[in-house]
Amino acid sequence: MESAATCKSRDLFSRPWLAFLVFWFPAIVMVVAGTQKFTGHGRAIVWTVALATMGGACIANALRCRRVHCYLTGPFFLLMAFATSLYGLGILPLGAHGWNVIGLTVLVGAMALGCVPEMLFGRYRNGRTHNSGN
Repeated sequence: MESAATCKSRDLFSRPWLAFLVFWFPAIVMVVAGTQKFTGHGRAIVWTVALATMGGACIANALRCRRVHCYLTGPFFLLMAFATSLYGLGILPLGAHGWNVIGLTVLVGAMALGCVPEMLFGRYRNGRTHNSGN
C-alpha cells in the first residue's frame, strides 16, 4: 500500500502550475467563451477542448496517484465534453438555454464530485489522507 506522502508526490494537482494549466486555465477559458462574443460553434469547440483537457488530466491523475475524486471527475468531464460537442453540432436538443444547462451541470458536478467523495473516502485510494489542507 502506498503511503499518503507517495500518493501526494505523484499527484498532478500538488504542483500549482500544473493544476493551473490543466484545470484552472481551461475553466477560465470556458467562462470567457461563455460570453455573448462567442458563437455557438466557437463556444462548443472551446468548451469541448477545455472539458476534455480537464477530464484527461483527472483520469491520468487517478492512474498516477489514485486521487479519489479523479475517478469520478475524469469521466464526468469527458462526458460533458461529449455533450457539449453534440449540443454545439445541434444533435443534442437542450433548448434555447442549453449552454446555461451545460455550464451549470459542469459547475455543480465538478463541485460535488470534487469534494464529497474525498470527504467520505479520503484523498487517495491507498494511503488515505483526510487532511483538507493537503
